[in-house]
Amino acid sequence: MDDQTILRVPTTLPAIEAETLKVGFGMPGERTVGSLLRTLARLKGKGRFLELGTGTGLSTAWILDGMSPDSTLVTLDNDRTILDIPEKLLGHDPRLTIICNDGDRFVLDLAENGARFDFIFADTWPGKYRHIEETIGILERNGLYIIDDMLPQPNWPEDHSIKVKDLLNFLDNHPDLFVTKLKWSSGVVVVTKQ
Repeated sequence: MDDQTILRVPTTLPAIEAETLKVGFGMPGERTVGSLLRTLARLKGKGRFLELGTGTGLSTAWILDGMSPDSTLVTLDNDRTILDIPEKLLGHDPRLTIICNDGDRFVLDLAENGARFDFIFADTWPGKYRHIEETIGILERNGLYIIDDMLPQPNWPEDHSIKVKDLLNFLDNHPDLFVTKLKWSSGVVVVTKQ
């Protein structure tokens, strides 16, 4: 079995990958993780999706490719310059809302306003290493919370492995969560809330 060969990619993905290379974005999503995101998005049917950490829109393209036509995706990043790429290449999709804002404030505002999501992909510090309680709080019952980059990465700061360990410990010991850790790709964790 070759898990690296993905025959059907989102139609927008090659252009997003080319733009990502052009701007030198150093944290691109992997196609294997994207394929998993698409599959999990398809399972949710009609739903409210949230992506924390849009980047150049690589994972956004995969999530959109798996979503049903009546679902919605809110994606957030705080870097205005890289958000130009997903706005240009994905912004035509009426299911998508792209927000440029501070992630910490955004997560706290969602929690304070009682927002709920069926699917959360947290690919930045807010919602992953910061404000995890609030992020789990906005996840619907039977919702999916997905994170990646849980295996050691060359760009990790020296003490980052401690943060990863603490995050995994929090998820493992949360009484409302079922956690599956995949030692695959960049290290993926899939969580559902009972």
